[in-house]
Amino acid sequence: MPVTGPRLAVDLTGSLIRVLDGALGGQMRCGSGGTPAGSLVDGKVVDVNAVGAALRQLLARTEISESRALIAASDAVATFRVLKLPPAMTDPDVDAVVARELALDPARMSTRWVDLGANTEQRLVYAAAWDRAQIKNITDAARAAGLDPQVVELKSACMARAVPEAACVVVDLVSNPAEIVLVDDSVPQAWHTFQVDVPAGDDIGPVLVSPLQMVLRFYKRRRDTQFDSSPVFLATEQPLSARTASALSKKLEHPVVALPAPGRVPKEFRHATYLTCLGLIMRRSA
Repeated sequence: MPVTGPRLAVDLTGSLIRVLDGALGGQMRCGSGGTPAGSLVDGKVVDVNAVGAALRQLLARTEISESRALIAASDAVATFRVLKLPPAMTDPDVDAVVARELALDPARMSTRWVDLGANTEQRLVYAAAWDRAQIKNITDAARAAGLDPQVVELKSACMARAVPEAACVVVDLVSNPAEIVLVDDSVPQAWHTFQVDVPAGDDIGPVLVSPLQMVLRFYKRRRDTQFDSSPVFLATEQPLSARTASALSKKLEHPVVALPAPGRVPKEFRHATYLTCLGLIMRRSA
């Protein structure tokens, strides 16, 4: 069902909760807040009531009254595959391929897939297996905050929707731990997380080289990809120095730039901090 007008996005993918209420091109109200120690760990909801109480307080402090929520979950609670299949493959055959690709315990994991499109050469399918217990904890925490969860979506999918290029790498340095999402054909293809232990004021560039090279090499080993000149976007609240960007570009052999804001987002808005929430409100449907 297409949705227009203001929407509430809730980011539960890290130790901080972030919320955004509004619409692109219109007014947007946002805020972030912490959670009790041990209640939200690396994007996993451990204490439903504590996270729910923290979210309720954040909504009240931000003066958000909307109750229908789109929720972003960490990629740590799921695994996904993008499958290129024969164009004439039937849905039952897709079910069988997805079951083989995501051969996980069905009692613990819930598997779903969606069509991304088809042509004369292939049928593109996005398949994900979700941790049932974690999804229940996420939705229960939202309900404990007085919200009605409409959608739960992986952070990587939200980020892929919010970036300005169909093929790129996004390095989220706002989150802790940091995250890398590789996007191709506007679809997340790979996700990686890593710690950034750099003293304030030091050059962050050298710490990023190894994890970025690993993700790029992993994806480029696939024979059906062309990812040679795609940009690397750094999502950070700190200014990206020209020296850091230039050194990284040479090491990676990819252009490295600060993440640009999505269209219709005010220049003063902290788009890197709320990128996941922006991706949620950009959904075509609830």
